[in-house]
Amino acid sequence: MSKYLDEYQVGEKYVTSARTVTEADVVNFACTTGDMHPNHTDAARMAKSQFGKRIAHGLLGIAWAHGLLYRLDLITDSAIAFLEIEDWKFKAPIFFGDTLHAEITVQEIIFSKSKQDRGILKLHFDLKNQDGVVCQSGVKSIMMKRKPDGE
Repeated sequence: MSKYLDEYQVGEKYVTSARTVTEADVVNFACTTGDMHPNHTDAARMAKSQFGKRIAHGLLGIAWAHGLLYRLDLITDSAIAFLEIEDWKFKAPIFFGDTLHAEITVQEIIFSKSKQDRGILKLHFDLKNQDGVVCQSGVKSIMMKRKPDGE
């Protein structure tokens, strides 16, 4: 069940379920965005690179982190708008076949002064692979509904 902004506590932690990166994921993202960079699409070239194999798009990692949040069903009914990504870092490559999950911490809660029915939830994400390596991290800000009066 989704939570209202008032129901969160700074420091709360959540761990999402995991998902494995597939060839189809990367190919579909490449086709959708037009980003056919060899890092993502040329196995022979990448075999000779510092990575030794193809890597997923960095922006795809951001998208996965956001999608994994929805598996928790914390904000599905209470989110109003996705506002911002802050200080996102690409720390390690994401490879085809990696299994990713997100560790999410409530970083800040800001109640609106002008509109009492809403506020901003800032969530810190660590997107980790199967070995516990943080591949990406940063903060996402989401405008959230507050608990209605009488609930």
